[in-house]
Amino acid sequence: MKALIDFIPKLLTRFPWARWSPIPLRLIVGYGFMQHGFAKLSRGPVAFATILHGMGVPVPQLMAWLTILTELFGGLAVLLGAFVTIASVPMAAVLLVAMIKVHLQYGFSSIKLVAVTSTGAKFGPVGYEVILLYIACLAALVIGGSGPFAIDGLLRALQRANQCGQDIPGRHGQVDALVVGQRGRRRSSA
Repeated sequence: MKALIDFIPKLLTRFPWARWSPIPLRLIVGYGFMQHGFAKLSRGPVAFATILHGMGVPVPQLMAWLTILTELFGGLAVLLGAFVTIASVPMAAVLLVAMIKVHLQYGFSSIKLVAVTSTGAKFGPVGYEVILLYIACLAALVIGGSGPFAIDGLLRALQRANQCGQDIPGRHGQVDALVVGQRGRRRSSA
């Protein structure tokens, strides 16, 4: 019983679990961006460029393609945890333009219940609340890192191994079996 009582506070502390927190952020932000990119692509970039032209966005054809590519490849990068800091810059720019040009006029709330009919709830235009949530998630990933199962982490590990003088598998076409000692000395594992 004492072991259970001691285990519960350890289970509820955030520190053992904190390293996993970027994963749901990466999943929802990456998927969300990719979904928006695919939606624009499926309707046709010309249709999106027409909307951008109507809003007064300069060079609407180019901006339509840049937005779609940013959403698709930026979303994929965040989903995989690859180059998140770099990918976040154009993603945040797309979000800020959408917030200023589209959502700001509708206020903060993303849920505006207009009516409830026999077919279900009817909602009004979406405010900028969700945009701010996306920006906050991107900021959290940039500041806190991509977390486990991220390509960024793999790249950092390969870079550290290279800086320590360890041979990296496949670097010279073969794998040298070397073990790094506690003080960075190289020892042969043979």
